[in-house]
Amino acid sequence: MYRGRSARFRARRIGRVGDYDDYPESPRIALFVDGPNMLRKEFMIDLRELKKSILKYGRVVIAKVFVNQFAPEKLIEAIINEGFESIMILAEVEAEKNDIDVAMAVAAVEAAITKDIEFIALATRDADYLPVIHRAKEHGKKVIIVGAEPGMSSGLQNAADYVEMM
Repeated sequence: MYRGRSARFRARRIGRVGDYDDYPESPRIALFVDGPNMLRKEFMIDLRELKKSILKYGRVVIAKVFVNQFAPEKLIEAIINEGFESIMILAEVEAEKNDIDVAMAVAAVEAAITKDIEFIALATRDADYLPVIHRAKEHGKKVIIVGAEPGMSSGLQNAADYVEMM
């Protein structure tokens, strides 16, 4: 019994997805990551740190990273190892990033409308997600944007309730 408590405490301390299930009163967060936009070598974004940056708002109950078929195998492995669900979208060509945007937007709006959550967190720099923010707010959700410079949309920053920069 002591080992079980110790393991739960250790899990809470390192901030893994679902760690705060012992606290049902904590706000529930759905986290969606725009892989091609945020998980780039020039940003050096650590998924664990990204997740930790939003844990102060509540507990993550949905954690999805959207990637295309051009994502390196090591990135997919890192996504899974950090407890995220990897959603692979087939793109026509490597430069075609909009396929990710549409799939992620649909998933985020669906979560805002149908899921029992209080926060929608979007890790992106892309202004294409402004309609998602507005729709989530219409349904009473708070919106967290996790972004990075350069290229962070000022519209996203101004529309969100909370902004975390990596």
